Amino acid sequence: MADLNIGAAVSSDLTNVVKSVTVPAQEMDSPRDQDETEWTNTKASQYWGYFNQVSDLKSALIMKSIWVVGKGYLAESSDQIILNHMTGWGFDTWEDIIFSLDVSRRIYGDSYAEIIRADNGTILNLKPLNPASMKHIVNRKGQLIRFEQTTNVKNANPIKFKPKDIFYLANNRLGDSIHGSSDIEALEQTILADNENFVDMKRLMRFQARPLIMFKLGTDDTAKIAAFVAKMDAAVNKGENIYIPDDENAVSYEVVNINLPAAIFEWRNDIRNKFYRAIGLPQIVPGAGGSSTESESKVIYLAFEQLVEREQRFLENQIWKQLKLKVDFNSPASIQPALQGDTMKDGATGGLGFQQGDVTAGVAR
Repeated sequence: MADLNIGAAVSSDLTNVVKSVTVPAQEMDSPRDQDETEWTNTKASQYWGYFNQVSDLKSALIMKSIWVVGKGYLAESSDQIILNHMTGWGFDTWEDIIFSLDVSRRIYGDSYAEIIRADNGTILNLKPLNPASMKHIVNRKGQLIRFEQTTNVKNANPIKFKPKDIFYLANNRLGDSIHGSSDIEALEQTILADNENFVDMKRLMRFQARPLIMFKLGTDDTAKIAAFVAKMDAAVNKGENIYIPDDENAVSYEVVNINLPAAIFEWRNDIRNKFYRAIGLPQIVPGAGGSSTESESKVIYLAFEQLVEREQRFLENQIWKQLKLKVDFNSPASIQPALQGDTMKDGATGGLGFQQGDVTAGVAR
């Protein structure tokens, strides 16, 4: 008989077996101690793939740009004439061009358009360029000295542009980084988790609609088994009945049921919430507000208004700085008048769901 001595028990070493989740360190792409520092977006094709294949991501980025530039703009008559004559790649309008550039900077972190000028310097057109083909060249001090565009022509030299010949938009460029940051980079793990969850749920829901049936055949004759499989599969695919001799010793079956745990649905909702928080688009905007109360939705919308206004000022400043065109984008419908109306009805608390007597000045938690 085995000697089962409790003193011989050993402990596990989960510290070295189960690895801790860590966030990899990154260095800012700053200018190096050399005459020229180059940078190209090596993840451009990956970001473009995410944008075109992840429906929620595509609609969210497009929705953000619609809120920023989608309600039109105002411009002085002389500037309006220039804007009206822009055709982009041939059939664009000014609104198409600026919308394309705004979406592109969110996808890639940077967007570019070649500035086409007349001999007297007047701007004739903006032609959007592929961010994946663009290279930044900065000097030792970190100042941009030129852009270079690779071409599809074999062995061809890159096309060089002076900074003044490119209309350039950087997305959330910080510090002395020599490029902007894609919105997709911070969402990558969330996107992958959402896709994994979707594939898993799709498979589970398929089993719910067409459950797995385990047939137990009272024979090992391969020919008879193959004949039964062919008949049964044909009947199932057509939704037909099948009739077999009443012999439980010959055939029996068991339906394999799969119960979907509530945690799966909760996990998917949590992923979606994290996705929209990270991208900076409240779920009430695309119509997926969840269980937010009316007061919460108003505050969320008001905060989003400030983000949209900041984005509009960024574009307006860049258009003036680089093109010397004065453009004012129309702001989306504001909720502030409604909040002011609530303030008049609810007292001085701003209509946010509490009354004056619920607040004590100078007391905090």
